[in-house]
Amino acid sequence: MNLQGKTALVTGSTSGIGLGIAQTLANAGAQVILNGFGDVDAAINAVSRMGKTPGYHEADLSDESQIINMMAYARREFGGVDILVNNAGIQYVSPVESFPVEKWNAIIAINLSSVFHTTRLALPEMRTRNWGRIINIASVHGLVASKDKSAYVAAKHGVVGLTKTIALETAQTGITCNALCPGWVLPPR
Repeated sequence: MNLQGKTALVTGSTSGIGLGIAQTLANAGAQVILNGFGDVDAAINAVSRMGKTPGYHEADLSDESQIINMMAYARREFGGVDILVNNAGIQYVSPVESFPVEKWNAIIAINLSSVFHTTRLALPEMRTRNWGRIINIASVHGLVASKDKSAYVAAKHGVVGLTKTIALETAQTGITCNALCPGWVLPPR
């Protein structure tokens, strides 16, 4: 896989699956833009070892205006996004009747609405180039439910549905949109 000349934005990429994806894309030659919280310096160093210093934007993906700023940064500094990996996600576990509304809203915002916002902002440039790759990291919970995970399951089912819609809307172009639905993943230690 040769991604020289391509820019990849990976949300939620300062650790875990997102960092692994960012490293793989950088290793294939892409200019990577990281996003997320946690140990940003360690993530930048890990991706830099693949040969290119990544960009970074600290956007809180629960805030549409910060997503708009992140996408403008990608356009201004790197010419736009060719490869969009929507990986960011949060989780909270509680039965429906006691699920805090603020947790519900945060999970839907980060796990689902941010996918819509980054995609709608990346698509115009992808259409102009007639090339783009959108990869949405859903979850096995986008296919099946688990008790006490109402917001997460709803959001991930939404990501799968949104992915199908985007794939249909871009089917006659050089843009692809796919979702991955991983099961349990051992987090880094």
